[in-house]
Amino acid sequence: MAQEQLPDNKDRTGHYILLKDAEDHRLGMFDKPLPCFGCGIGWFSFLLGFVCPLTWFYATILYFGNYYHKDPRERAGLAASAIAALVCSIVAVITVVSILV
Repeated sequence: MAQEQLPDNKDRTGHYILLKDAEDHRLGMFDKPLPCFGCGIGWFSFLLGFVCPLTWFYATILYFGNYYHKDPRERAGLAASAIAALVCSIVAVITVVSILV
């Protein structure tokens, strides 16, 4: 028999009702901090890429390899690193072409 839910999440006897399944593993999925000092691999690679641009390309491989499916919080940082790798590649190509011409 389904319990009628009142506005304050209590049943008619005054006891609280569970809104979600207590054993649902997705509830605590994002409770743990991200790796790399809590900012995630993507943002860490983005920041470290200004010192060593190869980390942008590493993060791009992770982005296109759908690494963010493990933790969706990584998606923005990996995308930023992929864009930085694209800009770095374009600048490198323009620099090489201008030197050779």
